[in-house]
Amino acid sequence: MKNLLKRRFILPVVFLLAIALVMLKMTTVSVLDHTGSEFPLKSVEYITAKNIPFRTRATAYGNVEPSVLLKAKTEVSGKISFIHPELKKGASLLKGTLVLRIEPTTFEFSLDQSKAGLSGSRSALDQLEVEESSMRRTLNLAEKNLQTGEKELARIQSVWEKRLVSRSAVDSEEQKVLQLRQQVEDLKGKLGSFNSRKSVIRSQITQSKTQLAQSQDTLGRTEIRLPFDARIGDVAVEAGEYVTTGGMLFEALGTDAVEIDAQLPIGQFYPLLIGLGKQALTLRKFEDFQAEFPNINLEARVRLVGNNESIARWDGELLRIGESVDPSRDTIGLVVSVNKPYEGVVLGRKPPLLKGMYASVEFITPPLDLLVIPRKAIHEGRVYIVGENNRLSIRSVDILHRQGELVVLNGENGIKEGEKVIITDLLPVLEGLPLKPMLAVEYQRVLAEKALGNGVSR
Repeated sequence: MKNLLKRRFILPVVFLLAIALVMLKMTTVSVLDHTGSEFPLKSVEYITAKNIPFRTRATAYGNVEPSVLLKAKTEVSGKISFIHPELKKGASLLKGTLVLRIEPTTFEFSLDQSKAGLSGSRSALDQLEVEESSMRRTLNLAEKNLQTGEKELARIQSVWEKRLVSRSAVDSEEQKVLQLRQQVEDLKGKLGSFNSRKSVIRSQITQSKTQLAQSQDTLGRTEIRLPFDARIGDVAVEAGEYVTTGGMLFEALGTDAVEIDAQLPIGQFYPLLIGLGKQALTLRKFEDFQAEFPNINLEARVRLVGNNESIARWDGELLRIGESVDPSRDTIGLVVSVNKPYEGVVLGRKPPLLKGMYASVEFITPPLDLLVIPRKAIHEGRVYIVGENNRLSIRSVDILHRQGELVVLNGENGIKEGEKVIITDLLPVLEGLPLKPMLAVEYQRVLAEKALGNGVSR
């Protein structure tokens, strides 16, 4: 019982002593000084945002086709009497080469008949002109005789009035004058008919000339000569074979130029317009685009797919743009021409551009000043800027185009020229983070070269 009373007394005493000790410590210990805490400076590299010359690039693909393809067909029927020994698939022949002849004998007969008909008509015309000339001379004589007769009649009539001659003499002279007048009128009538007779013969001459020209043209169609330097495609006939009008003879492919209908995805077509400064143009207004087409200065570089790109390259020229979009592939066709595709051939390294080869065409716009930054400076649509007092500023940007390691921005939204764009990864990313910025001079120079495409493999 006594022990229980002691415990009840000791516990409150110990509790009070503990409280007194704590209060003593709080009043005797000085307050600790607190210092502000902050993230350490973060070293970063930056480039200065500015408009630099930029060349937009886009790559399309298509098959090589000859610019000129001749599918020779027969225009006359007959047996093939001659065929050039080199008229074989894959052979190369020069312009003007006689490659095929159809037996011309029948057509030569027709030509001779046309010549004879023309000669006969001309002879008839010449004869008629001779007769007309003779008739005119006869008429002149008759008119002179008439004048003489009329004078004699007048003299006799004056004598008759004096009754120095008989009336029968007057009547006889009048009869002679009438006969002379009749003769003159007959000659005039005959002379007038010469015009209509000559018109008929001239019509016959015209018809004969037409027949002669047709015969000559038909005879000329029995010989087939190449209208251009060509490589021979399929040959469908042999010597001695009889061919009918419209039958297929051979194919000839022009060697002066080839064309590539390069299919470009629409997603790459719009950036080309940006690079050309045609931001307001849309695909729904092709008539506007075609009107401005002569002013377009797109560079086109042609390469064979899978070949050594550093050697096998040709300079092309944009000829025309497709009138519609392929709905299945979502592409638009850009037709490019390559001149002299057989020049500069290096066996095993740079082949000629042959029909059917699969090629890529890289389209490059002229340099245009645009706001360009590296792709690695974009972080989910935002960029990091060295702001005032070297503090981190985070900006959202409007991206116009991505090309390889580069990004083209809309300079009207987001960042402006002269601002410092961070190209270093940051962790953590906090608005206002203190920075230690360093200008990446060499990287900025390389960026400018990449924007122009200098020294960049595509």
